[in-house]
Amino acid sequence: MVVVACIFVPTKKKKKFDSEAYFPSIRTGKQQLDGQMDYETAGLYTLDEALETVGFGRFQAFVLGYAGLGWFAEAMEIMILSFIGQAVKTEWQLSSTQESLLSTIVFAGMLIGAYTWGILSDNYGRRKGFLFISMVTFGAGFLSTFSPNYLSLVVLRGLVGFGLGGSSVFLSWFLEFVPASNRGMWMVVFSTFWTFGSIFEATLAWIVMPRLDWRWVLAFSSVPSFALLLLFSVAPESPRYLCMKGKTSDALQVLEKVASVNQTKLPPGVLISSSSRDKDEESAPSPSEETSPLLTSLSENTKQSISGFSSFFMLFSSKLIKTTMLLWVLFFGDSFSYYGIILLTSKLSSNQSGCFQSLHSTRNLHGADLYENAFITSMAELPGLFLSAILVDRVGRKQSMAFMFGLAFIFLLPLLTHQPSVLTTCLLFGARMNAMGTFTVASIYSPELYPTSVRTTGAGVASAIGRIGGMVCPLVAVGLVNSCHQTAAVALFLVAIVVSIVCIQFFPYDTKGRELSDTN
Repeated sequence: MVVVACIFVPTKKKKKFDSEAYFPSIRTGKQQLDGQMDYETAGLYTLDEALETVGFGRFQAFVLGYAGLGWFAEAMEIMILSFIGQAVKTEWQLSSTQESLLSTIVFAGMLIGAYTWGILSDNYGRRKGFLFISMVTFGAGFLSTFSPNYLSLVVLRGLVGFGLGGSSVFLSWFLEFVPASNRGMWMVVFSTFWTFGSIFEATLAWIVMPRLDWRWVLAFSSVPSFALLLLFSVAPESPRYLCMKGKTSDALQVLEKVASVNQTKLPPGVLISSSSRDKDEESAPSPSEETSPLLTSLSENTKQSISGFSSFFMLFSSKLIKTTMLLWVLFFGDSFSYYGIILLTSKLSSNQSGCFQSLHSTRNLHGADLYENAFITSMAELPGLFLSAILVDRVGRKQSMAFMFGLAFIFLLPLLTHQPSVLTTCLLFGARMNAMGTFTVASIYSPELYPTSVRTTGAGVASAIGRIGGMVCPLVAVGLVNSCHQTAAVALFLVAIVVSIVCIQFFPYDTKGRELSDTN
């Protein structure tokens, strides 16, 4: 019996093997658990808290300049359509339909591009997105300078439009670097690049067209896109996108560079995702969850990250479908009324008898008259940008848009009847000013409403719907304009404004001062 006892005792001790030696992951989990138990001592901070700490400084100023250059380039490439159409028509003896196709094909390309570039940048990074956007826009824009015939010019301008559809990528990229406290104001500043691009293109055409020809205008207009390619190597990836993909160390490197350039410091502690903080606050972890790594939620988000074309369908998930539908209505109505006001500016100001000039009256303007008209109407947008900058972070996105839509409605209302020339010009100036303001705030609001995983896709598709509104507006309104139905034309734009105001009230929340969402 003694022998048996001797055998039994060591057998029992043998079961107490060192599990950590055989399974290192257990030891790692315990170390991570120990680290988690000391959260308050070590300190935690989210990406938004890091951005608030480092503030808006020289680093964000560079990001603003680079992203703004993308919008500057897009404005130039779109404004150019107002100047080269008549010259190309005369040189190649084109019909009015062929001339119109040069504009239509650009907007059609933008429709496809807005969807494509949003998916690309949401799944493969913002930097890759605007790299290919710049390559396509510059390549097609510069090559169109040497177009030997009408067909090649149409194809190349369509490709330019395809590249221009990626403007929302630049907007979202800049948005993800800006602190939440003053995000609205800086996004309005970003929007000024569009207006200055329009003004610059009008000035460029004013100088170049009388002395050279339309090919030189095309060549010079492609320069900003080329500058984007030259500066691409120093443009950083969005830290928010990196966090969403689980590349926290890379995101931290970007934030450290931001802090260094801004001559500030990051908060002490460990960078975590906003979703990790939210989950910790909602419920205490179970024993099985306690052994998970600090950034488990990030890895889970990575597994759940949307890939391929499924990001488009994610816009129709139960949590996002209401926002998506409302944004589509808002952008369609906003673009329809914005381009409608531009159309009325050219028509009502040029003929006060109540019957408008022909469809292509603005295109038949020659020399300085055409460029001066484009220059002055573009200047009307600057007060709108100033007004939106004042309102957006004070009263919020929703009420800013509703207020400026209301002002646009008031300015347009007297035009239901014929007014004197000077009064008509002032009313249209005020209407365009406010229409530009609402368009600016809507462009800020749309990417803020979507999570990082589908932000550029959602904002891009909404922008594409807006392009449809811009295309439909001339087709619908021109029939009324040419039939001398001023009242019906103005009433149509007033209806679009009212629908947009009602739509704004149904958005689930305002994004004023809110942190950007990383998860659905």
